[in-house]
Amino acid sequence: QVQLEDSGGGSVQAGGSLRLSCAASGDIFNNYTVAWFRQAPGKERAFVASISWSGGRTYYADSVKGRFTISRDNDKNTGYLQMNSLIPEDTAQYYCAASIHYLGFVGSRYENWGQGTQVTVSS
Repeated sequence: QVQLEDSGGGSVQAGGSLRLSCAASGDIFNNYTVAWFRQAPGKERAFVASISWSGGRTYYADSVKGRFTISRDNDKNTGYLQMNSLIPEDTAQYYCAASIHYLGFVGSRYENWGQGTQVTVSS
């Protein structure tokens, strides 16, 4: 298992940027795929992006494609989500997740989750 601590959320105006971090401990980080999900009040948890263990494959939800970039630094045991051109609809609690074997968009397939970090985008 791996323990995840996500951070970097905050409040930003529309058009601004934030970078979320997902620090891993307790296991070899590069054994895991990393994904980001978000959940807004009254909404279901939604897939945002994922990245393979090597960083060679990435996937994005259509709603964030071209604005968000997922990356990882295995030497630092940390994953990242760079969020640019933020819009109010991006407001949500963001969670990083990791899986030993899964890279897709189904949240229940991920075994490890961070505690979440709040992103608020004002117009």
